[in-house]
Amino acid sequence: MNPSNENELTQAVLERLSGATDPRFAQVMGSLIKHLHAFIRDVDLKPDEWMNGIQFLTAVGQACDDKRQEFILLSDTLGASMMVVMLDQARAMAKDRARLSATEATHATVQGPYYWEGAPEQPLGANIAEGVVGEPTFYSGRIFDTAGQPLKGALLDIWSGDGEGNYDMQIAGAGMAARARIRTDDEGRYWFWSIRPSYYPVPVDGPVGRMLDGMGRHPNRPGHIHMVVSATGHVPVTTHLFVANSPYLDSDAVFGVRPSLIVEYESHPAGQAPDGRVMDSTYWSAHYDFHLEPQAA
Repeated sequence: MNPSNENELTQAVLERLSGATDPRFAQVMGSLIKHLHAFIRDVDLKPDEWMNGIQFLTAVGQACDDKRQEFILLSDTLGASMMVVMLDQARAMAKDRARLSATEATHATVQGPYYWEGAPEQPLGANIAEGVVGEPTFYSGRIFDTAGQPLKGALLDIWSGDGEGNYDMQIAGAGMAARARIRTDDEGRYWFWSIRPSYYPVPVDGPVGRMLDGMGRHPNRPGHIHMVVSATGHVPVTTHLFVANSPYLDSDAVFGVRPSLIVEYESHPAGQAPDGRVMDSTYWSAHYDFHLEPQAA
């Protein structure tokens, strides 16, 4: 069929999916085609505007390298990453509605573009940010399942920027810093030292930065530390701990703030810390308990 109008064109493109062998692929592509065509009609898109969009996506791809993922940044700043995260966690929790839980699982949020696979495993109590600029902070808590049982040997894969908001991946020639993998003890407890994270802007020197500027938006994220929390037989969660009272908690550039993840950081004078370490300057502490959803049978 040679389409003679816009509606026939959309139908003709959809009919080309009849040969798809993967039903889920056909479903996703069919919805994408219908929504894309509807968007073009809705805004009456002009040829030069469409070409600008193509050039923008081309520039996003060209900005990516082994340490910078501009497409993740684009997804994050449009709220797409957070939408996928929310739907995925809701889907996991809905698989076993019959199970009785004492509490819900820790809320997930975006991974962001600065995850670096292969962080070193360090012992409980380690300073994972040795030599990193920032105010020292003692982190502690426990990892439970949603029935309240502590999880022995659960893993925290942790990373953050420094006290000025810079990640190691953004510093030319730098190795891993403020990153570690730490496992809980027999009672599900964890503790380690790092720094109190600062708010920072997402990279604005590329096409996503130009997009944010055109939208009249600021590029900042509130102070936060990242972690992927996992345990055998449980649904892993990628999440943050956000610094209470940090600027931009109400307008995170990537829409990642969830109220349950905002944590009070308590200031302490020099002296003996909770783990027995003697601190010669002021430091902070942050306490948070994580809860993991058991995997459905």
